Amino acid sequence: MYKILVLPGDGIGEEVVCEALKVLKRVESIAHLKFETKEALVGGASIDKNGVPITEDVLKAAKNSDAVLLGAVGGQKWDQLEYKIRPEQALLALRKELGLYANLRPVAVDPSLTDASSLKREVIEGVDILVVRELTGGIYFGTPKGIEKNKDGSERGFNTEVYSTHEIERIAKKAFELARKRKRKITSVDKANILESSILWRKVVTEIGKRFPDVQLSHIYVDNCAMQLIRNPKQFDVIVTTNLFGDILSDEAAMLTGSIGMLPSASLGDHHALYEPVHGSAPDIAGKGQANPIAAILSVAMMLRCTFQLHDLALAVEMAVRQVLKEGFRTADICQDGVNLTSCSEMGNLVAKEIKV
Repeated sequence: MYKILVLPGDGIGEEVVCEALKVLKRVESIAHLKFETKEALVGGASIDKNGVPITEDVLKAAKNSDAVLLGAVGGQKWDQLEYKIRPEQALLALRKELGLYANLRPVAVDPSLTDASSLKREVIEGVDILVVRELTGGIYFGTPKGIEKNKDGSERGFNTEVYSTHEIERIAKKAFELARKRKRKITSVDKANILESSILWRKVVTEIGKRFPDVQLSHIYVDNCAMQLIRNPKQFDVIVTTNLFGDILSDEAAMLTGSIGMLPSASLGDHHALYEPVHGSAPDIAGKGQANPIAAILSVAMMLRCTFQLHDLALAVEMAVRQVLKEGFRTADICQDGVNLTSCSEMGNLVAKEIKV
C-alpha cells in the first residue's frame, strides 16, 4: 500500500493531475499494486474555501503520506492578495515543513520533438540535463525580508540571499551522487565574482567534490551558464545551483525541449518527497482541454522511481510517453502543423493504454 496525497491546485493543475492519476491507475492494475490516494485543496482553491493557501491539516496529511503529487497553484484571480497569503506560499510551506531541499528537474529532448524547439536541431538533439536546485535556502527563505517605508514616504523592498555550510553540503552531496549514476560530470553554478554567499557556495562544493574523485567538477557563473544553455546545451550533464538561479535556469532549460509542459520534477528531502510538473497553472487555457499532461505523467514516473523504487514501472511509463509522441500525437503546445492535435484527456488515455510491463 502506497499512500499519496494529491493536491491538484489551480488552473490546469486539476486537468493534468487527472491524467496523471489515470496513468497511476493503469500501473496499479497491470502491476497488481495498491496506491491509496487522498485529495486536498491547495493554493487559490484553498484560499477560496479556507482563507489560506494551505491548511495545517493538509500539511499534516503531507507529512503522513509516502509522497505528494501536486498540480499547479496561482492565477490572476489571487494576484492582488497580500503576499503572505498568496497561492505560491503553499509551495514554500510544503518545501519548508517537509524539508524538501533537493529539487530535481530532468531536461531531456525527446527524439520525436527535436523540431518543436525554437533552437536548431543540431543544437538540441540528444540533450539530457539534470538540474539539481537547492530548494529550502537562499533568497526565497533568507531573513530579513520585507517592504518598509522610508522617511520620505517612499518604500524599500529587501530580501536576503544566505546559505550555510550545511545547506550547501547536503545539496552538493546529492548532486554528486546523482552524477555518479550518469556521465560523472557536474557543473556548479554561482556568482562567486560578486556575491559572498556564492563564494561560500563554490568553496563548499569544491570540498565536497574531493570526496567524489571519479566525478569531474567545473564551476561557471550564472550569466555565462544562461548563455551556454542556449549556445551549447550538450556540454552539460548535472547542474547544481542555488534556489534562485535554479528557478530561472531550469525554466530556461525546459524550453530546449520545445515546451515547459513536457518537464516533470521531484522535490526530495530526507524523509518526504513531492512531485509536480514544472509549468504553472496557465489560467488562460484552464478548462479548455488544451493542457499538456505529459509533465504531470512523467512526474508520476519520477515518483515510482525515486520514492517507491519501482524502476521498471517508471521506465514503462516513460516508454509509453515516448511511443505516443513517436506516433505523432501532440497537445497544442507541441503541435506545429495541426496534425494529430490531441486534447489533454486524450493524451492521458493514449499514454495509459500504451503502458506495458
